[in-house]
Amino acid sequence: MPITKIDGKKKNGKQGYRVRVNFTDAYGKARQVERTVYGIEEAKETEWQLSLSCKETTPSAITVEALSVRYFAAQKHEVRESTLAKNQCIYETHILPFLGKNRIDKLNVTLLEDWKTAINEKGLSFTMRKNIYSVLRAMLNYAVRIDLLPKNPLHRVGNFKDAYEKKEALQYYTAEQFQKFIAAAYADAQETGDMRYYAFFSTLFYTGARKGEANALDWTDLDGDILHIGKNIVQKLEGDDRITPPKNKSSDRTLQVPLPLLAVFEEQRKWQKKNGVYSKHAKICGGLHALRDTSIEKKNKQYAEKAGLPKIRIHDFRHSHASLLANEGINIQEIARRLGHSKIEMTWNTYSHLYPREEERAVALLNQIPLPKNNEAR
Repeated sequence: MPITKIDGKKKNGKQGYRVRVNFTDAYGKARQVERTVYGIEEAKETEWQLSLSCKETTPSAITVEALSVRYFAAQKHEVRESTLAKNQCIYETHILPFLGKNRIDKLNVTLLEDWKTAINEKGLSFTMRKNIYSVLRAMLNYAVRIDLLPKNPLHRVGNFKDAYEKKEALQYYTAEQFQKFIAAAYADAQETGDMRYYAFFSTLFYTGARKGEANALDWTDLDGDILHIGKNIVQKLEGDDRITPPKNKSSDRTLQVPLPLLAVFEEQRKWQKKNGVYSKHAKICGGLHALRDTSIEKKNKQYAEKAGLPKIRIHDFRHSHASLLANEGINIQEIARRLGHSKIEMTWNTYSHLYPREEERAVALLNQIPLPKNNEAR
């Protein structure tokens, strides 16, 4: 592990040194790492750090827990903060307790099948189990990518399967149901003098925006009747709210605002000015701050009960928007654009069954092409 002086190379008065570390990796390959540093003390420190790093590349020295530290450190720069927090929670709850102390080169089929059995016995939903599998698979794929493993042992085991899992029916409000719901919201706004939740639920239904997207809207995002949806707000992270980029590139979109929603926005603007919370950076649906998730859930339940409707999830208002358009035969590509889906297949898989008039139209078209008389059934 030599430290070699580089003649004529100096920086800030310090001599340049080449630090080289030779080692054999876990698969018998001869490898070498080299760094150029300045100053003999820095060279010695670098040599020591490199030697430790090279030893760490041996799978026998790496546990699943140690791998997770490196993996999530790398993920911090590659995924959204909310996604990172969710995946870390999944790891700490469902992977660390069972597999954390095991060396990654000892993750054989038997051990991983035992882990899957333990997860199955928790009584989690099929979707949750698949999410857990995805986190561990991604961690081990990362180990392969950085040469800690020759291949991912989880691939031999396969994902969770559930032949009896029924796909949940899509929950949404029809236009008539939404009118009852929003009437209850408006009555509450008139009674309390608080227009915020009325504006929020109107925005969800008329735009199909995600909860975080609607909550993040401010008045700079509205230009006449054009609304720019280009950011998201996350509340479930430590510390203050986070303004983050949208879910994907397609989620950064502009929508023409329907007239009923424009009227709501104008009411909300007047309400904010009256209450001294209006500015161009004020949240359209909130004010100085975004509405809190817990308060939104409380109001959702309150309005549904008052309107005599079944309560649906906040995300189901997005389904309500898309379902209304699909039932009226709006092109699936336009629905995908409005929802900010990255792939039209996602939209089609979710809403294709809501095109009931298409079969009637197809048959009506075929009815217009009669057969010759002698081919008619007798």
